[in-house]
Amino acid sequence: MTGDPHDEQGQQRGQTRHDTILLDVDGTLVDSTYHHALAWHRAFRRHDIPLPMWRVHRSIGMGGDRLVGALAGDEVEQSIGDDLRAAWYEEYAKLVDEVEPLPGAAELVRALSRRFTVALGSSGKPEFTRQAVDLVGIRDDVAVVTTSEDAPSSKPAPDILEIALQKSGGRSAIVIGDSTFDVASAARMGAPCVAIRTGGFGPDELRDAGAVLVTRGLPDLLDADWDGLALMQPPPGASEDPPLP
Repeated sequence: MTGDPHDEQGQQRGQTRHDTILLDVDGTLVDSTYHHALAWHRAFRRHDIPLPMWRVHRSIGMGGDRLVGALAGDEVEQSIGDDLRAAWYEEYAKLVDEVEPLPGAAELVRALSRRFTVALGSSGKPEFTRQAVDLVGIRDDVAVVTTSEDAPSSKPAPDILEIALQKSGGRSAIVIGDSTFDVASAARMGAPCVAIRTGGFGPDELRDAGAVLVTRGLPDLLDADWDGLALMQPPPGASEDPPLP
């Protein structure tokens, strides 16, 4: 674990106890970040758009409706955005059977479900998200699963998380994710974000983005201070757009 909940700033403590946990899926519960990066890289190459892999990887975590423009520009989005997303879908479908659960995923979800309502909020496609949930084996442990088709805008917009919270019947939430985009989307709905490093983001940049706790992986969260985290609020600046590669 790389840090305790940092409440040295008094404004991060609130009086409302969060009653819901919202988890990201790709890169958080299943080890799919680099599969997505490879699929997007291949999709761009199909259309003769050379992008270095590191830039593609650094964009994983935002939804496909935003990723094309962020990486290749608005003109590319307007002209062939849908074609690129279709190519990504085909490429990821070739890789999805290689994806595995991240260590501790099922154990953490089940432990948290004994104390909170647990819901999933993913920017992924419904069929891939369902496959991930079944792979981890937590379908009966979560109240709600929301995906890109449930919201008009994807992360770092808060829409997917807000709909998951609403459908779960929760009052307010703690978000668990693996990217700076998760931190921003959480803050935009007034939720603190606990970040794990399994998406390839470094601890300093996750903390600088506004994560209230950063750990190496999910097993570290089994012993986290959830009573303290349940009173946390996102720090100032956490809702700002994450830097793009």
